[in-house]
Amino acid sequence: MTTATQQISGGASGTSNATRWLQLVVGVVCMIATANIQYAWTLFVPEIQGTFGWARAEIQIAFTIFVLVQTWLAPIEGYFIDKLGPRLMVAFGAIFIGLAWVINSQATTLMGFYVGAALGGVGVGSIYATCINNALKWFPDRRGLAVGLTAGGYGAGSAATILPIAAMIKTSGFQETFLFFGILQGSLAFLAAWFLRSPAKGEVSASAKLVQAARDYTLKEALNTKLFWLMFFMFICVVTGGMMAVAQLGVIAQDLGVKEFEVDMYFFVMAALPLALMLDRIMNGISRPLFGWISDNIGREKTMVIAFTLEGFGIIALGYFGHNPWAFLILSGVVFLAWGEVYSLFSALAGDAFGTKHIGKIYGVLYTAKGIGALFVPVGNLMMEATGTWSTVLYTVACMDLTAAILAVVALRPTLKKHVAFSADLLKKEKAAEAANGGAPAHA
Repeated sequence: MTTATQQISGGASGTSNATRWLQLVVGVVCMIATANIQYAWTLFVPEIQGTFGWARAEIQIAFTIFVLVQTWLAPIEGYFIDKLGPRLMVAFGAIFIGLAWVINSQATTLMGFYVGAALGGVGVGSIYATCINNALKWFPDRRGLAVGLTAGGYGAGSAATILPIAAMIKTSGFQETFLFFGILQGSLAFLAAWFLRSPAKGEVSASAKLVQAARDYTLKEALNTKLFWLMFFMFICVVTGGMMAVAQLGVIAQDLGVKEFEVDMYFFVMAALPLALMLDRIMNGISRPLFGWISDNIGREKTMVIAFTLEGFGIIALGYFGHNPWAFLILSGVVFLAWGEVYSLFSALAGDAFGTKHIGKIYGVLYTAKGIGALFVPVGNLMMEATGTWSTVLYTVACMDLTAAILAVVALRPTLKKHVAFSADLLKKEKAAEAANGGAPAHA
C-alpha cells in the first residue's frame, strides 16, 4: 500500500465525470427504493400488534430476521457481485423486496411475517451490497463521499414516504399499504438496475490525498489482519445503538408518553412520532455523505472519534430528557445524525485498506457486524421490561459508542499505520518475486 501520487484529472482516468456520477445517481435511486423495508417497519409494528394481539417482542423478531439475513448473507452476495456484476444482482434484489411486502400484506401468522422479513433481507442485502461496492470502485478519489451519498439514499430514502405510508396505514390499513408500496418499490429498483455497470480496469484513478491500497487483499488475507477484526468490533459497538433506535423508536416514543403529542410548527401540526421519523431519516441521510466527505479530508479515524462521541452523548441525553416531546425530537435527530455515518466510514476504510478487487466479499464479512447488532433489538425489549425504563438500554448502547470512539484513537490509528507500512513492504516483495518469475503473479 502506498500513497497515491497520481493526480485526478476530471476525477477519473479514461472516463468522464458524467459517467461515474450517473452510476452514483442510479445507485442512490436503488437504495431509496429499498429503504422502507427497514426504516418504515416501526410504523407497522403497533398496527400488527393491535390486529393480531401478538407480543411486541414476538413481532420484532421479524425485524431481527430481516437484519440477520440482510447482513449475514453479504459475503455470499459479495461473491456473486464480483461474478455477475451489478445489473443482475440489483434486479434479483428488486424482485425480492417487492415480494417481501406482498407476503407481509397477506400474512396472518407470525411465521408469515418472518418469511417476508427473510425475503426482504435477501433483497435489500443484494441491492445494498452491490450499490456500495459500485460506489467504492467508481470513486477511489472521493470514496467517503461516494459511499456516503449511496448509503445516504438508504438512510434518508424513506423520508419522502414516511408520511404517505403513515397516512395510508391510517386510511387503508397496513395490509393495503404493504401491498401498494411493495409493488412500487420493487418495480422502481428493477428498472434502475439495468443502468448499472462496473468500471473497466484502469478507468478510474486513486486518490491524491489519502493513503490507499496499491495492493488488493483477498478475503482470506484480510481476515488474517488485526486491522479487520478491530474494525469489526468497533462496527458492532456503534451499529447497535442505531439499530435499537431504528427498530424501537416508535415503541420508545409510546413508552415515554410522547407518541401522540401534537407538535405545532406554526405552518402545520403533526404528531411527534411521524415528525421524528421524517426528521430522523433526513438527518440519517445527511450524515453519511457529510461525514464521508469529512473523512476524505481529515482521515477516517479522526472522523470516527467525532461521530461516535456525538452519538454516545446523544443517546445518553435521549434517555435522560426523552420524556419531553421537543427534546425527543431534537435528540433522536442527533442520534441518527451521528449514527448514519457508520456505513460510509467503515466501507470507505475497508476499500482504503484492502483494495477493491475483492471488496465485495471483504466488506460483506465486515457488514455482518450489523447482524450481530440486530440481535440486541429484542434483547432491548427484555431489558426494558425487566428494569421498567428505556434509560438502562440507552445508557448501555451509549457506553458501546464511547468505547468505539476511544478505540479509534488508541487502537485503530496505530494499527492502520502498521498495516500501511506492512502492505507497502509486502507489495515490494511481491513485485520483486513476480519479476523473478517472469511476470507470474506472486499472490492470487
